[in-house]
Amino acid sequence: MRPSDTTVRAPRSEPIRIIIIDDHDIARAGMRSLISGTPGIELVAEGGNGAEALELCRQHQPDMVLMDVRMPGMDGLASTLAIKQEYPRITVMLITVHDSPEYMLMALRAGASGYLLKDIKRQDLIIAIRQVQRGEAFLNNELVTRVLQQIHGLALTPRHALIEHLTVRELEVLRLLAKGHTNRGIAEQLRISAGTVKVHVEHIIAKLQVSDRTQAAVRAIEIGLIEQSRA
Repeated sequence: MRPSDTTVRAPRSEPIRIIIIDDHDIARAGMRSLISGTPGIELVAEGGNGAEALELCRQHQPDMVLMDVRMPGMDGLASTLAIKQEYPRITVMLITVHDSPEYMLMALRAGASGYLLKDIKRQDLIIAIRQVQRGEAFLNNELVTRVLQQIHGLALTPRHALIEHLTVRELEVLRLLAKGHTNRGIAEQLRISAGTVKVHVEHIIAKLQVSDRTQAAVRAIEIGLIEQSRA
């Protein structure tokens, strides 16, 4: 784990440099039209499969990859894992027609910071891009709920010993983080400052020995810390 990868990114003045990956020309054109002309966002390249995504990341060193899940050859899940292993600071958002909680959970485990459906509105996509680039996850809330419903009542992994090192406040922050809340949203619910939430998130990431807040959320779900009744 790299210490620099555990913190929420500071505000930036440079444009967010993005690569679009989809095996359908029309789908790429659609995503291109959604982000084109948006201040602070720059499209630097496009590709048609996961292998191209990895090669384009090597060539252009983008900030973010917007990628489909199901593609010939290397799919979006395998490509996400490869990109995050080679370039931990490049964020990946999967945009797909598959409203599958199983795919979403696999995407998060691979290192994706977002999982969105292709019927997303332009305004919501721009919000998601900027939110993820700040270091926060952006997930489809309905799919998050369905993941929690599926795992509820199943044989879950026993609570990891690392959880015992979390404070009561850190557990509260982790529960809200795992439901997709931003730092600002967590701060409002707990009536503390966003800066304090950021510190708690950094402590949670370190104590759970994960790379970022998205993986902390996955760990919380996997060990049964987040109950379906709270979704």
